[in-house]
Amino acid sequence: MIFPAIDLKSGKSVRLYKGDFAEETLIEKTPVLQAQKYQAAGIKCLHLVDLDGALKGTPQNETVIKDIRKVFTGLIEIGGGIRDLTRVKHYLNLGINRVIIGSAALFDPEFVIASLKQFGADKIVIGVDGTDELVAVNGWLDTSDTKMGTLISKMEQAGARNFIVTDVQRDGTMKGPNIELLKKLKGRFNNCNIIASGGIRDIKDVKKLVAADLPDMVVGKALFEGRLTLEEISEVNGNAG
Repeated sequence: MIFPAIDLKSGKSVRLYKGDFAEETLIEKTPVLQAQKYQAAGIKCLHLVDLDGALKGTPQNETVIKDIRKVFTGLIEIGGGIRDLTRVKHYLNLGINRVIIGSAALFDPEFVIASLKQFGADKIVIGVDGTDELVAVNGWLDTSDTKMGTLISKMEQAGARNFIVTDVQRDGTMKGPNIELLKKLKGRFNNCNIIASGGIRDIKDVKKLVAADLPDMVVGKALFEGRLTLEEISEVNGNAG
């Protein structure tokens, strides 16, 4: 399945270049209109990111998130600033289908274990973002000493099965996904769902990922620039069932 991304900052939909908050492009002043457009096009799933939440460590765009949930009937996953069980439960109670845990997976693994135990692996996605295969944290402002594969291994042992893997250096660049990294991680963690993110340019990249047994992916800039169309996404998702 292809998940179109809506990145939220100060109540608006934006895109960043390589996660740099100084390189921001406004996509839509009213993100709910974006969600309605996707709904009308037959899109069945959305990837939301609370960028302010990722920076501040607590969710910041809840009103917009609630409004999007009201108009979009498909699956919604959300990440950004989710660092305790109360917030996970709150989002799930709002009708969000899956919650993405990012930095906290590295800093507070006990929280992830508790989330998986309480809500189940289908409701929890681990966001593994990296630069040169090292885990990036705190809204990608910092890089840890932990390898992406090491974090996935620990989270798999904790019971996680869904991982969004983002190459920070590819995100928003339109340079293509880091297929070699993704294939390596998929081969190592064959029982996990590795969701590709970062750099996907067009339907050719989508087909390359599907052929590499990586059918789930998040797209952003390619969609906004028209290199990947909503019709193409709907067709791929329809074929995926």
